[in-house]
Amino acid sequence: MHKEPSTHNDLGVLYSQNRQWLLGWLCKRLGCNHRAADLVQDTFVRLLKRDEWQQAREPKAYLMTVAKRVLIDHWRHQRIEDAYLEALQHLPVADAPSPETQHQLLALLIEIDRRLDGLPEITRRAFLYAQLDGMTYAEISEQLNISISTVKRHLIQAASRCYFPDLNL
Repeated sequence: MHKEPSTHNDLGVLYSQNRQWLLGWLCKRLGCNHRAADLVQDTFVRLLKRDEWQQAREPKAYLMTVAKRVLIDHWRHQRIEDAYLEALQHLPVADAPSPETQHQLLALLIEIDRRLDGLPEITRRAFLYAQLDGMTYAEISEQLNISISTVKRHLIQAASRCYFPDLNL
């Protein structure tokens, strides 16, 4: 005899009761059933990686919160990918990286974005000016209208987040 789980916190029950609803919700926002199905799976994978969903008083509301975060991450990654592909179009064909290298670079850009997430906008901009545009401290200082010592502080904060993400400096 098959016994059903008795708690509303069981992930299998949460999945079976909400998968179709979540798929529809995501499909409306994305306009693509296949992409929505991928994000449904990503949402439940995130729940698997965390135990906190088990303590949620309203599991469906918690599921929605996680799904919204997955959707925001998807849109952010899509913007990064679009910008990257746009930049590639400006390269001469002979200088274009291989598809494998393109995939690795895109994954790296997404990881850097993830690590910089949560930093103040000015900190992210200073870091990107230095790393992507090769601007000097003085140029960043002028561009952002801040002192050179403040530029240094922002760059240290961003670099620490990128190179030592587990330290939470």
